[in-house]
Amino acid sequence: MAKMNQEIIIKALDWAYDKALNGLSGTDTAEELANSYLRKAKSIEEAADSLIRWQTSKSATSGFLTGLGGLVTLPAAIPANLASVLFVQMRMIAAIAHMGGYDLQDDKVKSFVYMCLCGNGVKDILKDLGIVIGQKLTKAAIQKISGSVITKINQKVGFRLLTKFGTKGVVNLGKMIPLAGGLIGGTADGVSTAAIGKVAKKLFIEKGNDFVDTIKA
Repeated sequence: MAKMNQEIIIKALDWAYDKALNGLSGTDTAEELANSYLRKAKSIEEAADSLIRWQTSKSATSGFLTGLGGLVTLPAAIPANLASVLFVQMRMIAAIAHMGGYDLQDDKVKSFVYMCLCGNGVKDILKDLGIVIGQKLTKAAIQKISGSVITKINQKVGFRLLTKFGTKGVVNLGKMIPLAGGLIGGTADGVSTAAIGKVAKKLFIEKGNDFVDTIKA
């Protein structure tokens, strides 16, 4: 397995985002996924909660991408287990953003989708960059953010995810160990996906959030 670095992480994020928007063989796109949950729910919040619960259980199943046509498009340097979890989590976040009315083709929206992968670390990233969000992230607020700040967001996300993958076992040989290793890795991925889903919902859908309580810049 190639040594992980920020460049590989960004390539993995770009791959996962592209597949989330355009779909893998046998899977819905993020928009299709969002619309299917919206049709069955009484509110956007209920649709998001239902989506998060289902995606959490799916990410806890080791080897989700096994047998899917998307693996043939996977860049060589990206481990399949990392791609599997990233795809599930990225598509979930993008679907939640779509539920909130955001344009997934917008590069700035894409960066905020990436940022949600950092979970509660989103608070620190926003604080470091001096971004204050008093209510839910608005489309107008996103458009006011400069290109240089978006670049910094991507850099910080890449660094945080590299640290996360290197220290929390998302990318390691432990997941290749039959039964025990797979179950341990899968449980960790499920917990991570649930936390990430809550952050995405708070950022893209809920009218108010607690990010501002920790941001003074």
